[in-house]
Amino acid sequence: MPVIKAMREIERGTAEIIDRERIETLVRNYYEKGEPYRVKLGLDPTAPDLHLGHTVILQKLAAFQQHGAIVQLLIGDFTAMIGDPTGKSETRKVLDRETVRRNAETYQEQAFKILDPEKTELMFNSTWLDALGADGLIQLTTQYNVARMLERDDFEKR
Repeated sequence: MPVIKAMREIERGTAEIIDRERIETLVRNYYEKGEPYRVKLGLDPTAPDLHLGHTVILQKLAAFQQHGAIVQLLIGDFTAMIGDPTGKSETRKVLDRETVRRNAETYQEQAFKILDPEKTELMFNSTWLDALGADGLIQLTTQYNVARMLERDDFEKR
């Protein structure tokens, strides 16, 4: 019975669930065996505050937490400085490390008004991306050619 109730709460307000059976298995394993599972959200702190749209996903993650999930909140402090154009029609302004740090602190404070900090693993992508350095990033870019990058929608729309 708790699995059915949990799934109703998790499904409430969703337009589509990609792998419902997998989620139900994870929830069932939590209730029957005490096995927690993880769900992830990645946010690039490119603005001083989270926006209203973020609250929708944070509330859904809080529902997962109520039913055994550990939320992995990945702060894209490294990627926020790059100016990633994902989903945008123009490039994002490049931010300095201090601005990104301040934004990330605000994101954490605001996210933890909805998420349970005790059931959240906070991570920063600079932990592994800083270690790459310029040489590592250049090496990564050699894995993609310009034609492949231009195939992406966000480049095409610019």
